[in-house]
Amino acid sequence: MMSNSVYKPCWRWVACLLLQAIYASQVSAETGSARLDHPAAVGLPGDGIDLGTMGRGNATTLDEGFAASQQKYKLSSPRKLQINLNKAALAENGSGDDVLPAGEQHGLTIADVRARALQNNLSLKVVQFDPAIAESALRAERAKFDNIIYASLRRSRENLPLTSGDIVELKSEDAQLDGQLVKLNKAEQQIDYLDGEAGVAIPLRTGGVVRLSTPFERKLTTGALGTDEYRRATRFSISQPLLRDAGVRVNEASIRIAELDQRAVDAQTRLQSIRVVSLIDKAYWDLYAAWAELEVRRQQYDLAARNLNMVRRMVEEGLVASIEASRAEIGVSDRVEALIVAKTRLQLSQRQLQFLLNDPQYAMEGDALIRPQSEPVLLHYEFDKDRLVESAMQGRLELLELELKLAADINKIEYLQNQTLPLFTLDYSYGALSAGSSSLSRAYDSPFDNRFNEWSVGLRFELPMTNEARRNQLQQAVQQRMQRLATKELQTLTVKREIHDVVDQAEQHWQRIIAARQQVMLASVNYDAELKQFNEGLRNMTEVLEMLSRLGESQVKEIRAIVDYQAALIDIAYTTGTLLGYGQVELGS
Repeated sequence: MMSNSVYKPCWRWVACLLLQAIYASQVSAETGSARLDHPAAVGLPGDGIDLGTMGRGNATTLDEGFAASQQKYKLSSPRKLQINLNKAALAENGSGDDVLPAGEQHGLTIADVRARALQNNLSLKVVQFDPAIAESALRAERAKFDNIIYASLRRSRENLPLTSGDIVELKSEDAQLDGQLVKLNKAEQQIDYLDGEAGVAIPLRTGGVVRLSTPFERKLTTGALGTDEYRRATRFSISQPLLRDAGVRVNEASIRIAELDQRAVDAQTRLQSIRVVSLIDKAYWDLYAAWAELEVRRQQYDLAARNLNMVRRMVEEGLVASIEASRAEIGVSDRVEALIVAKTRLQLSQRQLQFLLNDPQYAMEGDALIRPQSEPVLLHYEFDKDRLVESAMQGRLELLELELKLAADINKIEYLQNQTLPLFTLDYSYGALSAGSSSLSRAYDSPFDNRFNEWSVGLRFELPMTNEARRNQLQQAVQQRMQRLATKELQTLTVKREIHDVVDQAEQHWQRIIAARQQVMLASVNYDAELKQFNEGLRNMTEVLEMLSRLGESQVKEIRAIVDYQAALIDIAYTTGTLLGYGQVELGS
């Protein structure tokens, strides 16, 4: 039994150690919450790209590029033909208006389409659950340091018969008793036990566990020498690993990995959002091209129908042979087929955009038609590929995701390195004991009266004989990181190639626009000339219709070149990890 002078400093030391452990746990938990609420800065790219800042000079307009092309290739400057259709003359043969899809047309800009898609697109709705799932996983990892309140209560009974006991030799100061052999038999008796314990366990971020508990027990014996005993204790214990699982960095490794995984999921979600918005942009311009092509095909049909009416009148007046009317009818039939194909393409483009929008107002089974209202970007940019590559290295979300996974790999390797160490644990326990009779409350009258106490200090050691499992887990993590480093190098090289490819494609499509514009102007002039020569009897209707077909195909080529140029600009933005700034778009808001 310790004296009061020894007992009081011991309790001060125990209380100080307990308070320090609880304070360290609370401070570490608050620090962890701060990390969760304010994660380390890994910047995500902005939504829009300024194409003007990625060029070597000022952007040029289509007219400026067209003039430069004419001078470079020594081309003429034809005037563009203005075709005025005679609606009264077309009334007899009909117009292409009845070929248009039925339904009410709704004009939408590309910003309107984006906003509706971000609100309703199913692909975006699916990926928006991923950040919430990752955040729940992070919170679950943080919860492993949650304090645990525990309690137990048990009642048992023993009905013991008379049993033969051990033979013992007495040691006594009484000479008559000293050295005597006696046999201790266990008498017939009934023993009722009631024991329980309540306490709190505090997991520490250093890997240890602090426990503060108060166990109690009642032992009621009935028989010749019956007793009613109550015992209780106030116990403090701490178990702290010294090698394996020791240290804040090791025990917080899973939390850091979960934080990095959460940010990687954010990057994946944002990448998927950018990908979907890019698809929507391209679907919008594809619909723009479908409407423009349908207009061209309808104009072709109207011009062919006007020529048919004109030829019929000339046949009636005897100015041309009747075979010219048949040739004109064939031209109208060809234009009808082209109209049908263009209408079907428009319907398919409508349906594709409606699928991406998933807007009830523009359901695929409805009769609402989307009519693009935004004008295409017709500016020529001389892109600086090195600047684009530099921007992509900072903004590509695939590269950011790889960086986050590489950081997680480092934490995993550090943790597995620690797991290869032996398990060496220090255990300490101290308890203040007291007892009472007739009631449990008496056992709690003087919990710190320094009459009875117990303490223990121990060490535990554990090490697998080969330790192959943990060593191979570490080797696997190292190889996985090496694989990811090789993947990053491959991804970096792929990004550079993609940027060079899309810049060259954008330049190609711009030159296609200029070339198609020249073809349209020349075809317009030639068609006008062929029609005049037909009226003078120098050409037949087949030659007129052939030039009309060239005019239509040139117009369609110009439309497709313009749309391909818009798609190339979208790809340039995508390769840098951003979007074209048609509208203010907040991803993941």
